[in-house]
Amino acid sequence: MSVCKVPGHFAHVLDTKAEETPNLEVVAFENGAHAGEVLTYATIVTAGRKLAVALQQAGIGKGDVLSLVMRNHPEFIFALYATTCLGAILLPVDPRTKGDRLQYVLRDSGAKGIIFTSEFMGNVAPVLKNLSNIRVVGVACKQGMDEPAASHWPDLQEIFLGPELPPPDQRSDDLNAPMEIIYTSGTTGDPKGVMIKINRLAGFAQLAQLVWQYRKEDRLYTGLSLTHGNAQAVTLIPSILLGIPSVISQKFTKSRIWDICRQYGCTTFSLLGGMMMGIYSEPEKPDDADNPVRLILSAGTPRAIWEQFENRFGVLIHEWYGAVEGGFAHKPPGIGPIGSFGKPLDGLMEMKVFRGDDSECGHAETGEIVCRTLGQKTEVDYVGKKEASEKKTRGGWLRTGDMGHIDENGWFFFDYRKGGGLRRAGDFIQPDTVESVLAGHPDVSDVCVYGIPAASGAPGESDLVAAVVLISGVEADLKSLFQTCKDNLDGNAIPSYIQVVEEIPKSASEKNLDRLLKNDFRPDAANVFALKNGQQASDRIGT
Repeated sequence: MSVCKVPGHFAHVLDTKAEETPNLEVVAFENGAHAGEVLTYATIVTAGRKLAVALQQAGIGKGDVLSLVMRNHPEFIFALYATTCLGAILLPVDPRTKGDRLQYVLRDSGAKGIIFTSEFMGNVAPVLKNLSNIRVVGVACKQGMDEPAASHWPDLQEIFLGPELPPPDQRSDDLNAPMEIIYTSGTTGDPKGVMIKINRLAGFAQLAQLVWQYRKEDRLYTGLSLTHGNAQAVTLIPSILLGIPSVISQKFTKSRIWDICRQYGCTTFSLLGGMMMGIYSEPEKPDDADNPVRLILSAGTPRAIWEQFENRFGVLIHEWYGAVEGGFAHKPPGIGPIGSFGKPLDGLMEMKVFRGDDSECGHAETGEIVCRTLGQKTEVDYVGKKEASEKKTRGGWLRTGDMGHIDENGWFFFDYRKGGGLRRAGDFIQPDTVESVLAGHPDVSDVCVYGIPAASGAPGESDLVAAVVLISGVEADLKSLFQTCKDNLDGNAIPSYIQVVEEIPKSASEKNLDRLLKNDFRPDAANVFALKNGQQASDRIGT
């Protein structure tokens, strides 16, 4: 048996696995109606080495940033192998990102190269015109996509069809080297890129074994984007490092999730709370509980359906809490109160709830959740933002920005997001970002975006309402307003409702009084229009 040169290093572990069990089908990519792709360790290493050499030829090496804009495809794993092999840094970008936000992320990260699928060419191409320093390494042309890759950009498939190659020269073996940059949602301003080091991967494997208690006979599943820390930490990395087969969908599907698990024999999958309500809202079927899933790892399970979900589908829920910057707590199935996200790992992590003056809150008193790993310096590395990094870890505590409380038995509960950000389907949405888009519409004179409790019932999550005041004398074209949002905002930032009002109530200091708008809001009110209905409306609604 070969010995891994650098245990815990993504590329080195894959090299070792490819020698020991080259034909183990470790990751399957599920693609709905289209044929999926099954990857063995040998497949990953062979493709990864070809891509690594192509990156070198494109001038991308140690410390350089390669951005990736795509849904869940095998190329994500190939790219992660290639970049960790070279000591380069992968920047996985949420494929819904577009326009100014995409340009900001690429520029802020210092990206030197980019790979994307032709599906998102319409988002990427305009941005690259303003970023001439970024080189297109390749465009992935997937079956079923309408728009072919532009002829002047290389086809990524040509790289993978080339001859097999040995490992590239001057390989990286530094566990402390940067591996990825994952951007936050930007709830208090521009999003910040969190630098993730390779040495963090070993912790994901330990969590999988000691906390999630994955078994060798398990088959993991996720439909979450691999650009999200959850999909990597809970599914992809444990699967690769521990040799536990996994199945990954291109994107989340609530209507097919149980059929996918039945087809592939998946025994566990990960969710965010809003997704769980979506699954639960599907029509009941006689075979709901006839599935191979034993365990669901959820972050933000709606308390109202927690036990009903377990009973209906015959599963157990393992609730947990964490962020890309760090911090961890969990509640194993059947232990602790329903609604809690758990407790920190005993002897490894310390978690508290602080008031604004850093004094500790009492039981049931809401404050900011803070945490730290025992015996380690609390550090966060926001790319190019030293002051923000230091502020995030002031006093040696990771300041999560989440508001919560603790009960008399030490169980933690999430209440809401600090600073006015709204959480939706796991993403944190800043209202003024949405307001700025609608304010640019020629028919809108004033706008206020606020949140109402999410219809999904997920704790701490909101549905978005955009209250708009129209220019005097014009009629509201709801389709146009919603289309403006769709064209300029990421999916979760698009309002669920538009509320047409005569004026936005304001305080003496000209702050919007959204609580008054909330008081007047009703989904069935004559001045409230839902996203679906707004898109379908053919009449222009007068003021």
